Amino acid sequence: MKRISQISKVGLLAVLIITAINLQAQNVTTPRTVSYGAELSQTIGLTKITVNYSRPRVTLNGNDRTGQIWGQQVPYELTKINFASNGEIPWRAGANENTTISFSHDVKIEGQDLASGVYGLHMIIHESDEATVIFSNNSSSWGSFWYNQSEDALRVKVKTEKIAHTEVLTYDFIAMDQDNGVLALSWESKRIPFKIDVDLHEQVLANMRNELRSIAGFGWQGYATAANYCMNNNVNLEEGLQWAELSINNQKQFGNLFAKAGILKLMGKPNAEVFPIADEAAQLANIGQLNFMGYQMLGQQEVDKAIEYFQLNVKKNPTDANVYDSLGEAYKTKGENKLAIKSFKKSLSLNPPANVKANSIKLLKELGVDVEEGI
Repeated sequence: MKRISQISKVGLLAVLIITAINLQAQNVTTPRTVSYGAELSQTIGLTKITVNYSRPRVTLNGNDRTGQIWGQQVPYELTKINFASNGEIPWRAGANENTTISFSHDVKIEGQDLASGVYGLHMIIHESDEATVIFSNNSSSWGSFWYNQSEDALRVKVKTEKIAHTEVLTYDFIAMDQDNGVLALSWESKRIPFKIDVDLHEQVLANMRNELRSIAGFGWQGYATAANYCMNNNVNLEEGLQWAELSINNQKQFGNLFAKAGILKLMGKPNAEVFPIADEAAQLANIGQLNFMGYQMLGQQEVDKAIEYFQLNVKKNPTDANVYDSLGEAYKTKGENKLAIKSFKKSLSLNPPANVKANSIKLLKELGVDVEEGI
């Protein structure tokens, strides 16, 4: 009889477990009333960074916990638990499930390498205004309760900052540049920032190489864009030159000729090799492109070549005030003051836009010409 009773208890327990599982599987989704789920996504260069986390409040059920978050609600150092991992665990850097962070490309965190992928994000808060940020290869466990240090991909120590009261825990990028950003957790009176760097040029170039093996590789535009990227950033010049030539071979355009000339200049080639290609580009340039080429030559102290391009622009666009103003600047730079005055006056006679008018008047005054502001 006793044996039958034990079997019955086991059977009852199994029924309860199966019932609970079935109820859970058949349940419907309801909104959370505390610690709302959130996602932050930011792209730096070509690297997409995503943080999934839950957002606890300082005030809980009417209880203001200001001054009780750090060191109490979030303990300093590790916490010993007697369930799940039965170990010492860090803070889950949020609430509820495991906070996760993902990177689409390899990055550096505070100068240390971290491969692309999804990581569990944890933190150890130190009383000394420092924190250890942990990136765990285990991103699927609940919170930090099964945290195991052997699964760490990276640990970095950072300085924490005091901030104005922040009611709801928030992740945000507090600084951004083309190839880096500072991601920070902010809550109550503390901010925990860490810097993320991406290898921008290598990622862009790798992506270009891949795209040029697809549709972009059939026309001149893709190769021209890739070549111009190399020129504008002074990187990967040898391959950039090859891309420029592939684009030119497909169809000569201002963009690919200009890129080739620019890359050759960066490679230290003589003007005798650079200028004929630049001149060919100038013949295909529109008014803005040609003006840009003129100012580029001025910046390189190639004043005669700048005058040549500005003169070509005047010839192509004889009714545009700005091209005469630009030509006047080049003449003034060379010391050809009479020609400069003539160009500025011609610019003013063509009803120039306000900025062009102001520049012509200013430079005429510098040349000793008395000009009425109302002209």
